[in-house]
Amino acid sequence: MKKVLAIQGSFRENGLTTTMLKNAVREAEAAGHEVEYINLHKCNINYCKGCRKCFETAKCIFENDDMVRIAESIKQADVILLAAPVYWANVPAVVKNVFDRMSGTSMEETNTFPKPRLSGKRYMLFTACNTPMPFAKLCGQTTGLRKAVKEYFKTSGVKHMGTVICANTSKNKEVSEKAYSKIRKLVSRI
Repeated sequence: MKKVLAIQGSFRENGLTTTMLKNAVREAEAAGHEVEYINLHKCNINYCKGCRKCFETAKCIFENDDMVRIAESIKQADVILLAAPVYWANVPAVVKNVFDRMSGTSMEETNTFPKPRLSGKRYMLFTACNTPMPFAKLCGQTTGLRKAVKEYFKTSGVKHMGTVICANTSKNKEVSEKAYSKIRKLVSRI
């Protein structure tokens, strides 16, 4: 049994990104994994102040919001399920803010390359965008988001398990069976 952390970065409770995440959670629970679910939009998360003290302490020194709990949950998880819709070819601000606030928790600065502090964990990404494929990739919509997420997790030492993308959401209002099948396959690898 693994500890799975599901992070909802979408504001929409019934949107495609959240629907994929909730499906993955059901699959993980059915497989016997322990799942914690965090909806970032229901959390009080202050902005990163850029003080850089976290690199000395390995945690954010500002402890007056929900980031203490979120950071601890990320550190305790074996697998992270991140649901983040595409916002201007990037992650939503609330997800970016978590990445910023996790800087010192996620990596140690060195004179050369950052040293990961979250090694041994794995992650999955669930995302959706309005742009149809292949333009979502060619024009950088999903590519930009995937790059930002990959950079954060790679620098943190967290390995990528897979990504599920729902594109052309102005026309495709439901998660496809192909996407559900991919979610089942990814979750079975936990």
